[in-house]
Formats: sequence, structure tokens, C-alpha cells
Amino acid sequence: MIRVLVVEDEPVAAEAHRVYVERLPGFVVAGVVHSGGDALRFCEREPVDLVLLDFYLPDTHGLAVCRSLRAAGLPIDVIAVTSARDLALVKAAVSVGVVQYLLKPFTFASLREKLERYAEFRQASGEAGGQAEIDRALSSLRTSERLPLPKGMSAQTLEAITDALAGAGEGLSAGAAASAIGASRVTARRYLEYLADNGLAQREPRYGQVGRPEVWYRLKPVTSP
Repeated sequence: MIRVLVVEDEPVAAEAHRVYVERLPGFVVAGVVHSGGDALRFCEREPVDLVLLDFYLPDTHGLAVCRSLRAAGLPIDVIAVTSARDLALVKAAVSVGVVQYLLKPFTFASLREKLERYAEFRQASGEAGGQAEIDRALSSLRTSERLPLPKGMSAQTLEAITDALAGAGEGLSAGAAASAIGASRVTARRYLEYLADNGLAQREPRYGQVGRPEVWYRLKPVTSP
């Protein structure tokens, strides 16, 4: 069994991550902590194979936790689970031994793929017969290519819609999303519906004074089961 420590400062999100991990065969949750200091203390006294690590912690940054794990000589792998999108930070994460990087918000399927590929990587053992075998072992950590978007949809517009939703705590209507990204209402609605259909956003009817309710959309939090 792969023993996983969940490090997440939001208690509800931490509980969701615990539930996600325990749904996967071959993994067991060794513990759940809410700060970098608690994570380090836990790893020093309990056996842990993998840390699911939020980067924005109340007492320190996740990169500092990674560096401390390395300095202590602890053979523990790290998967970053964070909303940090700065590519410089991604590069820094790789330099301190982060083996996977998962952006919030995410679905259970996304986390499952990361963990399954990590498990495949861990299963490799013995001496490699050649370069090809080494390449195969390393490639097991790479996430498979996502399915192509439906015809007529672009990754750039999808990212723009997602970013607009991420910055709107109360959600957006199709009209508001259209204004935010400079697109038509029909286009915005198509992308919003795509996010909702794929479990990345949730629909919320908003009732006005008259007429039919207007549908608003919010990014689905990582705490969703």
C-alpha cells in the first residue's frame, strides 16, 4: 500500500482529498494535517510514501516543506495540489523533487490519473535493460493527453472562461462571462455548459422578479465529492 499524507489548510478540502485517496485501491491515507510544520513532524515520526501538498499553507510555503523533506533525507515523494499557476513556481517545484503537479479546481478523475501513474512509476524495480526501459519508467509519470475539445471550441477560450469563473466568487451568468472575456453570450454559454457537463462547474438557477430563472455558473470546488 502507498501511504499518503494529505497536507491542506482548508479542513473541508482536506477531508475531500482524504476521501478521494481512500477510493483508490493500493493507497491508504496515513494522516491529514493542515500546516507545513505539522507535515514535517508527521513525516519524521510516521512512515509516509507520498505527500499531497498544498502550496499555500498558513505557516509556510509548500516549496519550503519540500526542501525540508530533502534536507532531512526523507525518501518521500510529493504531488503538488495547488492553485498556483506561475510557471516559475512549477519549475521550482520540479527542482525540489515534486513528481506531479495538479491544479485546483480538479475532478476526482484527474487526481485518480495522477495517483495511478505514480503507482505505476513506483512499481518499476530492478536494473533497467537499456535506455528504452528507463524512458518507459519515467514516462509513466506523464499525464496522458486530454481528449480533444469539441469541434469549434478552443483551449484559449476555455481557459479564459475558467479564469473568469475563478475570479468570480459568486459565479457568472452567460452574459456576464461573455462580457468578461469579450465573446458572444452564445459562445460563453457553450463553454460554461462544457465545464458543467464535465463536472468542473455547477449550475445555479437565480430567480429574478419576473420570468424564468437565469442560470449562473460557479467553478466546482475541490471539496465536491
